[in-house]
Amino acid sequence: MEEFFKGDRVEVCSKEEGFLGSYYEAKVLSSLNNNTRYKVRYKNLVEEDDQTQPLVEIVSADDVRPMPPSVIVNRSGGVFNYLEKVDAFDNDGWWTGRVTGKQGLKYYVYFKTTGDELAYDASRLRNHIEWRDHHWVSFKKRF
Repeated sequence: MEEFFKGDRVEVCSKEEGFLGSYYEAKVLSSLNNNTRYKVRYKNLVEEDDQTQPLVEIVSADDVRPMPPSVIVNRSGGVFNYLEKVDAFDNDGWWTGRVTGKQGLKYYVYFKTTGDELAYDASRLRNHIEWRDHHWVSFKKRF
């Protein structure tokens, strides 16, 4: 399990129905219970009662990973291949899907969790990488 400190930028995996497997950028406010839980403040999610305030939550350490390195994800102007696994930025978070086509400057991405196929500009996509055993694993060439 990774250890994070106050001020660290992280991504938090959602376990909520309808959002399962999506990741949201947050900042660690504090660690709790010997780093088994973290208090985080989300960058793009807001409080339900006061939508001017960023959402603050206590999350399990298992749902937290470091921010992906920008050198690897290269989301600006990237070229994505058919059936390549990518992350698409939508609804304030990153969702994993597969490229199913391209039309003009837009890529079509299919999301197995929702059954949706949506079009995105390349600037809203990034290469899919996963945090495993304390390092990033790339899926760029694996179909």
